[in-house]
Amino acid sequence: QVQLVESGGGLVQPGGSLRLSCAASGFTLDYYAIAWFRQAPGKEREGVSCISSSSSNTYYTNSAKGRFTISRDNAKNTVYLQMNSLKPEDTAVYYCAAVRKLPSAYCSHYGPWYDYWGQGTQVTVSS
Repeated sequence: QVQLVESGGGLVQPGGSLRLSCAASGFTLDYYAIAWFRQAPGKEREGVSCISSSSSNTYYTNSAKGRFTISRDNAKNTVYLQMNSLKPEDTAVYYCAAVRKLPSAYCSHYGPWYDYWGQGTQVTVSS
């Protein structure tokens, strides 16, 4: 069964850090570009970051640049999103997604291109 499972969300104070994990089962992530999306209540889903299958290319939305870092460990079949200096506006449900059809040096923050999605993990930034 093909599955993506996110973990690592929680409640954190402003300025704090969290590391989200996206673990794949039923398939290997080696040939997949992976993205993190988030959706806050009443807002549209937003592409936060992505990493190409070759790890040669990454993308960050403007609000995440300098604070978030995406990485992948193919040996563990897992992708991570390290989030530092968290702000209340980062509060959302975070989803990871995987797509195979992109060239190895590319990733995308366009959600409809993605084939597999996790169930999401809640991140709440509040004092």
